[in-house]
Order: sequence, then C-alpha cells, then structure tokens
Amino acid sequence: MSQDSSAKSTAARPAPGAGPTPLERYSATASSSARVVINNYSTSFSLACRMLDKQSQTHIANVYALVRLVDEVVDGVAREAGLSDQATAQALDRLEDETEAAMQSGYSTNMIVHAFACTARQSSIDTDLTRPFFTSMRKDLSISSHDEASLDQYIFGSAEVVGLMCLRIFRSTPDAPTGHDAEVESAARRLGAAFQKVNFLRDLAVDTSELGRCYFPGLDPSGFSDEHKNKLVQEIRDDLDAAARGIPYLPPRAALAVSLAHGIFTALNTQLERTGAANLLLHRVSVPSGRKAAIALQALLSNSFKRQHR
Repeated sequence: MSQDSSAKSTAARPAPGAGPTPLERYSATASSSARVVINNYSTSFSLACRMLDKQSQTHIANVYALVRLVDEVVDGVAREAGLSDQATAQALDRLEDETEAAMQSGYSTNMIVHAFACTARQSSIDTDLTRPFFTSMRKDLSISSHDEASLDQYIFGSAEVVGLMCLRIFRSTPDAPTGHDAEVESAARRLGAAFQKVNFLRDLAVDTSELGRCYFPGLDPSGFSDEHKNKLVQEIRDDLDAAARGIPYLPPRAALAVSLAHGIFTALNTQLERTGAANLLLHRVSVPSGRKAAIALQALLSNSFKRQHR
C-alpha cells in the first residue's frame, strides 16, 4: 500500500514544463473563485475590470473579493446566520489573522484569502494597508454614528487604502509610468473616498433602517434635507475631480478601467443630486445598464483619442 501511495503521489506531480504545479493550480482556482465574487456582487466594478490586462484583472478581482468577504461579515450575513455580535467580531478577527498569515506564507485554506495573499505578495500590498482596512470594518460592529474625525479615519481605512491597493497593482505592471507618486497616491485615495461616499448615500435607506448606522456627521434621517444632500454631493464631486487628475499617470489599460469606474460613479452622483433627499431614505439609486454601456464606450473613445495625440 505504501508503494502504491508513493507512486500515486509521484504521478500527481507534473514533470517540469508539463503543466501547472498543484500550488499553481490551487492559486488559479482561488482567483477563479474571486472572479465569481466580483461578477455576482458588482456589475460596475466587474465591467471596469474587463478593461484591464489579464494579470491586473486577476489581481483587482482578488482584492475586491476579500473586501467583499469582509463587508459581508459586518453588514449582516453573519448575524443572519445566527452569530452574536461577539461571535461576528471574533470571526472578523480570525479572518484578519488568516489574511496576515497567508500574506506571509503564500497559502490559505480559504480560497478568497489565498487569492488575495497571492496578489498582495506580487504587488507589494502589506499590512500597512490591510490593518487600517480591518480596523475600519471592525468599527461597523460597534459604532453607529461618526463625527468628522472618526469619519475621515473610517473612510481612509475602508476605502482609501483599497484605492492604494489597486494603485500598487497598476504600478507593478511592466508598462506602468514612473514618477508623480504623490499625485497618483492622492488621486487613488480621493477616488476611493468618492466611491465610499456615493455608496453611503445610495445605501442610506438600508444603513439607517436596517443596520442602524449613520455615517455622515449631523445627518438626522428624520430631517434629512435636500440642502444637506447637495452638500454631500458636492463633496463627492470635489473628490471625483481630484481623482481624475491622477488617471493620466496610470498604465493605459488601467487608465481605461479607472476612467470607466470614475464615469459610472460620476453618473451615480448626478442621479443622487437629482433624487430628493426623502426618496433616498426609501430607494437605492443605480445606473441603468444602457447608461453604463455608453459610459464604457465614452471611456474607450476618450482614452484612444488621448493615446493618438500624445
């Protein structure tokens, strides 16, 4: 029996050059599972991701999948499964520990964590970005409202660092421009902040009525006014304008993908501006598929024109 097991074990290992190793096959499967997550949870980011080169597509999907996994822990899935608040917090702690261990070792039994760790190790994503992210996500379990300082800290950890993770992926590609580091990092952070604030406004109904959260300081759901909403819309517009200034310093395919995501969230912000504050407490706004396709075409034409006239 030991001889048979040994022969089977030897046969299971491909000869050099004959195909993927078991770890390579496992990692590829893990990344495939991450693509399922982004396709099922976000049509906007999934569409933008398709504009990237294959390697960047994989890495961005791997990051998104972990971010979504953590989001689902704190946004009610764990509670719906019957976990207490304490058990949910412990599950989040275990997930962070597992993520850091996988980033160091290059392996996890959790395929989403494994996929993220592969990306992190190849793109210089370290705990300087993952720890603030988990810290902010942990606050969703205990903090129901924010002041200006705590909101800034929350947005940095929950969104701006994700923008910086994506930037490290883009800047690790062979065709990545060099220089302008401060400008590009600032733009990545502002884009992440804009996306988060849009989502805060879009999810106002669920956050206030189901999750008991109010992210924006001074926002009273019972007296939420168009004046307050328009002030928030202008903040988002300022973030989007600042973020756009960093796009020319990205690799061409990354610039195209970011332009598309930027366009979709700009359209969302316009819809938020056109939607009455009272209606935001009842419904979640979205961009129709046809409008997203038009934005994608506009991004393609705009980036093609810019390349031709450099």
